[in-house]
Amino acid sequence: MTLRPLQIGPYTLANPFVLAPMAGVTDAPFRRLCRRFGAGMTCSEMTTADTSLWQTAKSRFRLDLDLDAQPVAVQIAGSEPAQLASAAVACVARGAQIIDVNMGCPAKKVCNKLAGSALLQDVKLVAEILTSVVNAVPVPVTVKIRTGWDPDHRNAVDIARIAEDSGVVAIAVHGRTRACRYKGAAEYDTIARVKASVAIPVIANGDITTPEKSLEVLRLTNCDGLMIGRGAQGRPWIFRDLGQLLSAHPERPQLDKYELRDIMLDHLSDLHRFYGELIGVRVARKHLTWYCNNLANADAFRHQVVRVESASEQIGLTKSYFDREDGGASLAA
Repeated sequence: MTLRPLQIGPYTLANPFVLAPMAGVTDAPFRRLCRRFGAGMTCSEMTTADTSLWQTAKSRFRLDLDLDAQPVAVQIAGSEPAQLASAAVACVARGAQIIDVNMGCPAKKVCNKLAGSALLQDVKLVAEILTSVVNAVPVPVTVKIRTGWDPDHRNAVDIARIAEDSGVVAIAVHGRTRACRYKGAAEYDTIARVKASVAIPVIANGDITTPEKSLEVLRLTNCDGLMIGRGAQGRPWIFRDLGQLLSAHPERPQLDKYELRDIMLDHLSDLHRFYGELIGVRVARKHLTWYCNNLANADAFRHQVVRVESASEQIGLTKSYFDREDGGASLAA
């Protein structure tokens, strides 16, 4: 399969495989790891457009931008056009080169504030927000949406046309409605209709968990790129596997257990450095759980490693798991 270059405004990405921004997941250490394995672009975690809250520890971590990796993309969420525009300006001042507006998050605490995917109920407000943000900043603006509010109100095609008319340069579509959250199969037919309805790049998202599934999604949607979220949790090398599958030599070598060990240890060390030991150990627990979901014979290791309180214990237990003589440390089938 030959892929078209993915163009986001003036930026031509190295490949069309993008890491989805996920609050509480795609922090700076995880983004670095995914770029190491070939992600064509990463984006900051979703952060509030209310800049008065940016001094909290959580927001400071989320606004730690990847200034060494172009393009620098930041995702913001909110429901007030002027506030979102001001937040976009502030992000550009910090070094953002792409502003992404979140209209896809299904979380109740976001939707209850008429932000995220709740905005899909109000097409007039969608147009006002996107126009305000586009007019406020000199950098490309993108948007992440879902297929609609609920199965009876799938309006992604209309939203995509509004986005294009507002000056948005690319759209990512998660193939479920807000009401569906992450249940059921992703609607690739709806994403395909969005792609056919606009001239700007469309990026497909949802249930992209393996390289083989990725190729199938590209075929079904004819999209310009793929946005991978949960498929990268515990498997950041999925981007490398994708690149390999599309190369002239598509054979994918099995990940060596020592490479896997080093991936996990490097990730742990980066988390501990980035957050400090107390928070870093706690944040690492969910990543360790995701890694264990992809490891064979890891139940005992997981039970221990997610309960320890120190960085040295997390690292020590991880080393011990891979040093086992019975060869149990390996990727699950």
